[in-house]
Amino acid sequence: MSYTYALAGRIRDALSLLEQALGQGAARPSVYHARLLGYLSEVYLLDGRPEDALPHAMRALELARARKERGFQAYALRLVGDIAAQHEPRNVEQAAADYHRALALAEELGMRPLQAHCHRGLGLLYAKISQQEQARTALAMSIAMYQSMAMTFWLPQTETALAQVEAR
Repeated sequence: MSYTYALAGRIRDALSLLEQALGQGAARPSVYHARLLGYLSEVYLLDGRPEDALPHAMRALELARARKERGFQAYALRLVGDIAAQHEPRNVEQAAADYHRALALAEELGMRPLQAHCHRGLGLLYAKISQQEQARTALAMSIAMYQSMAMTFWLPQTETALAQVEAR
């Protein structure tokens, strides 16, 4: 529910719910602790606060690895890539490496929505550093995957990003 609030632009409500859930589980973390940390990190990132997002994403990744939660590990790697891509100064090499690791794991596990998000992240990263051909390829792949899965929420902004790349 909290992540849905964040995607709907209700960042404060999302943060409140996630912080409350994490606070309740602080004494005895549940099996969902890594996931909650990841969602909190993602909401901070959506709020334009990559410096607040990073420690939570790294902790989520650490927990996912320790618990051998490979699916959530892939999600956390993509999230760490998003943070590296958006944080200033931008760490392009780290972001690309994280996206590629997340993509490889998502492909191995058959996580197609995550694959689409990884391609989108790579495309946006390449566009920021003026690698137009790589950006075009990654964004087009992301769009094709979103369309094939009827994931229309991310389509408009991804199509806009591709149009901007093609206009250059």
